[in-house]
Amino acid sequence: MTRFKRIDLSNVRTISIRERKSKIGVRDFAQLYDPAKHSFSQFLDSLPSILIANDFKNVVRHVVGARKNNKPVIVMMGAHVIKVGCSTIIIDLIKQNIVTAVAMNSAAAIHDVETAMWGVTSEDVAENLMDGSFGMWTETGEFINGVLAKTFHESDNGYGEALGEELIAKNAPNLEHSILAAGISANVPVTVHAAIGTDIIHQQPSMNGAATGELSFRDFRTLCDVVSELTDDGVVLNFGSAVILPEVFLKALTVARNTGHKVKGFVTVNFDMIQHYRPRVNVVQRPTQDGGKGYSITGHHEIMIPLVAAAIKDVMYNDGR
Repeated sequence: MTRFKRIDLSNVRTISIRERKSKIGVRDFAQLYDPAKHSFSQFLDSLPSILIANDFKNVVRHVVGARKNNKPVIVMMGAHVIKVGCSTIIIDLIKQNIVTAVAMNSAAAIHDVETAMWGVTSEDVAENLMDGSFGMWTETGEFINGVLAKTFHESDNGYGEALGEELIAKNAPNLEHSILAAGISANVPVTVHAAIGTDIIHQQPSMNGAATGELSFRDFRTLCDVVSELTDDGVVLNFGSAVILPEVFLKALTVARNTGHKVKGFVTVNFDMIQHYRPRVNVVQRPTQDGGKGYSITGHHEIMIPLVAAAIKDVMYNDGR
């Protein structure tokens, strides 16, 4: 006989499952997709209406609704978006009048310029760091730093605008792969936000700190104006910027509100492979705490960006037919 007491379960009261408020029902389960019968938007509808799959569907609807109501859709992005081959997706969304503004860190601008001018980008950092050659690529530094220095003295253009115009002027061999150039062609602002010392062009003799800082500051003011228009159902999509853009966005939002713009009731989404503190707090949570909605969706950019773009385009196409 055991020495320990045990509760008598015969006195336990049970309740009918019919009286329970259940979180999941068969109506929420995934539906079977038949490519012979169904469109891509029907595939989207076939996803379970549960957790992140439901969030994904809602994000697509938010973007479609924003553009139907002529509200901004801002893409913020880190360099990895370009490194995994998704420039073409962002460019297409610009051309389709779905994305109305792009804000990138300056590493993304480097990859964009290298891709447009020479058709290649990204290096083996670990290997090149060993002999001090990491980032010391003559053409990259001289092109970007040269354009910034010239623009600093000769025009009021910002960082992204200056690079986009120069790529077009030089008829870059791979111009069709440049987000910077696409922004110029579509009259869509593409802003570049630099943190001095973070990028390979900052360590080269051609670096001009005054030019880099001033042109990036001009782009910050442009982004502040873009953010001021987010009120009531605009959308901000952050792809893979874990530090720079979440911080810049928070300050741009503060400036917009401080200067008399309401800027409430918008939607923010953080897409990344890992959910980090700053995007979660500065993009998803804090900006939407007084109205609006924030989402966090985790996945690899090379899968998630084409997927969400295809879903948005398909829903817009089918709604417009």
